[in-house]
Amino acid sequence: MTTTARTTPGSPGPGSRHAGTQHAGTRRTGGVAGLLARTVVVGLRSSFRDAEFAVGAVAVPVLLYAMFGLPNASSTLPGGTRVGLAMLVSLTAYGVVSLALFTFGENVAKDRGRGWLRTLRATPFPTGVYLAGTSLTAAVHAVLIVLSTGLLAATAGGVRLDAGRWLAFGAFMSAGVLLFSTLGFAIAFLARPRAATVVANLLFLPLAFASGFFMPLSELPAVMSDVAPYLPTFHFGQLAYGLVMPADDVVAFTGAATQPVALHLAWVLGSAVLLGAVALLAARREAVTRRG
Repeated sequence: MTTTARTTPGSPGPGSRHAGTQHAGTRRTGGVAGLLARTVVVGLRSSFRDAEFAVGAVAVPVLLYAMFGLPNASSTLPGGTRVGLAMLVSLTAYGVVSLALFTFGENVAKDRGRGWLRTLRATPFPTGVYLAGTSLTAAVHAVLIVLSTGLLAATAGGVRLDAGRWLAFGAFMSAGVLLFSTLGFAIAFLARPRAATVVANLLFLPLAFASGFFMPLSELPAVMSDVAPYLPTFHFGQLAYGLVMPADDVVAFTGAATQPVALHLAWVLGSAVLLGAVALLAARREAVTRRG
């Protein structure tokens, strides 16, 4: 004689315990969004506890502005732009690109060298959430760079912008971290973990100089001016200058001829997509190699 299980409304049916456990687990973690938020919180707590990181990522652009921007802040360019504003753009761009390369290139490579990324692949925690959380953590630090350098420029350097331009400048610089994170990812997955810092430094210093972050290209060797148009960091800087400065003053300060905004955008976005694809292929290759 066979019997059938009877259920009453509201009583747990077959498999309901498993479904309830899954639902409770989803509530506890908050799904992908909850995991992402926790990753960002943990990343921020870790970075704020690391004095070396805080000084290197946030304080260096402020110190550079204090040393090189403030002494000439009151000088003006031919179009009337204060040099203090131009230096704010260049040194903030320097800080943002540096943050992208070293946060991603060095820190992600260290996690890779410790086997942390390999461990994540063996758990339900998505590796993509870890990388996205690292990206958002860096974006928060970029906001801190913009706020700290901007505050110094406004109070001690006499820089004045309307609220709309301040917001546009801050948003663009924060987005820059996300755009150049793909270069950091490429370094993290292509270089050996112990060599990632060296590779990042070897790439970053020429990029910063050839992009005109430290001095006008007209004052550098001709090879720098020849290479600059092929560097995404140069085009990123040109876009940043254009947000707050007239075109003539951008030319006077950077020593680079005016080019269409669409060209700058194409270089920045195109390089981000290309480097992201390279990093993704390298990460997948490593995952297959580790398994095999």
